[in-house]
Amino acid sequence: MAKYELIPAQLLHEGTATAGSFFEPQLASFETITLAHEPQYCRHLLDLTLDPAMVRRIGFPLSHQLVARELRIVQGTVDGCLYAMENGVSFNVAGGTHHAGADWGEGFCLLNDQAVAAAYLIDESICRQVLIIDLDVHQGNGTAQIFEGKPSVFTFSVHGERNFPFRKERSDLDVGLTDGIGDDAYLSLLADKLNEVFNMVRPDFVFYQAGVDVLETDKLGKLALTKEGCFRRDELVFQSCRSAGVPVQVSMGGGYSAHIKDIVDAHCNTFKAAVRIYD
Repeated sequence: MAKYELIPAQLLHEGTATAGSFFEPQLASFETITLAHEPQYCRHLLDLTLDPAMVRRIGFPLSHQLVARELRIVQGTVDGCLYAMENGVSFNVAGGTHHAGADWGEGFCLLNDQAVAAAYLIDESICRQVLIIDLDVHQGNGTAQIFEGKPSVFTFSVHGERNFPFRKERSDLDVGLTDGIGDDAYLSLLADKLNEVFNMVRPDFVFYQAGVDVLETDKLGKLALTKEGCFRRDELVFQSCRSAGVPVQVSMGGGYSAHIKDIVDAHCNTFKAAVRIYD
């Protein structure tokens, strides 16, 4: 959890961002979150009356503070979409809560920030075709479930095949990776798949889930990307979006390296990759 305070502090310290680069969102409304989540689930979540089994599945004890944090994350991603349309790219310094499905939470995810924001763009007729690129080491199962059978949002997940969640949902395009894959093989595969997806989907908005649990130092990831490889991964995504003339909103996703510095550095590198491509 410490990374969520350290990322903005490090960005300011390095000069990657200035104080004027940041905005503070409000709490997402019930009407907003139910664009992607079932109303009954949302009511139980807001009232702290979720079934104990669901609370265990989420992994956090429920509290009003926790729910408010999640609502603020969701609204930050929604607002970030509008900033991305003006500036090409925007970031949520948290988010990437992709394990939350339409009527369930899981894996420390209560609400799915990018799914809600994608549904908002479609519902408001701001966008016609959305692409969600999920490069966290864990499959974006909640996102896949929410948008299954909904062609206006294309879900693309590259993840560890033998990693959590062990029962995968079906994205529009899933790429399951073998344990131990390194920079060269990963980046070659990703470049091919990004080219394929952009040509096939032709999105007018992209969401990018930029988890850094792909690092070789990650305790849970089982992959072997270096920090440089992770940085090049981010550059590939941003170059694809920039070349297609499509705005992109980025949420941070997971990162579980033993040393917090490795996590924060890799997340901050995602911001630096955007600066390199978009400045």
